[in-house]
Amino acid sequence: MSKQNNYSYIGIAFIILVFGIIFVPRIIDRITKGDITRQESRSDYAEEKKAVDSKLSDLAFIESFGEKRKVPDFSFTNQHGKTITNKDFEGRVYVVEFFFTTCPTICPRMNVNLVKIQNEFKDFENFGVASFTINPDYDTPEVLKAYADNYGITNPNWHLMTGDKEAIYNLANKGFYIYAGENKDAEGGFEHSGNFALIDKNGFIRSRIEDGNPIVYYRGITSEDEQVNDEGEREQISILKEDIKKLLNE
Repeated sequence: MSKQNNYSYIGIAFIILVFGIIFVPRIIDRITKGDITRQESRSDYAEEKKAVDSKLSDLAFIESFGEKRKVPDFSFTNQHGKTITNKDFEGRVYVVEFFFTTCPTICPRMNVNLVKIQNEFKDFENFGVASFTINPDYDTPEVLKAYADNYGITNPNWHLMTGDKEAIYNLANKGFYIYAGENKDAEGGFEHSGNFALIDKNGFIRSRIEDGNPIVYYRGITSEDEQVNDEGEREQISILKEDIKKLLNE
């Protein structure tokens, strides 16, 4: 081997040595810092997720076909003649009912209970009620306004709504699975459920779990004072109040 070749190998070895001394520690340092950053990022994400999860109450999300059920899009006219959509309730916890103003049976009891709930949460700007009439031909905004005044409905986020009958019935029967329909043989000409649905700030239908399953809806007819209805079922207004508080705190 010639001296020239020896010098070439020595030169290359020297360059590699210099490179190792100068640049390798920098590369290692960057990799280490990068790993720390990624670890910190993963740690931050885990903490944020834990914080979000800890804010959720023990109330169940109601599911259909494996998906959490949300309030369907709707657009109706309230007692003040204003168009109200589901977006007007975003960021609010609210109770849903279907009723009609000339109802001679369960509606008055339902709305007396709702007014008591309204009064309990009068200091919460993010609480509301959505009342949909199932007799929109008669229940005009003016009629709904008089009804609201008569019952002492004062919460600005309590909207009594009227509009297209088919759209309301679809919302009740297909959107919430809360039965509503016309029946000439029923008192008042209509029949409907006396149940309330509870909605969280993100528009999801929620309820408490009893005996391992969500109750889905809350009985709205029996008052706290009555305690038990004619069928021996306990009132659920008190637990509805408790669960509204849970959702307000989420």
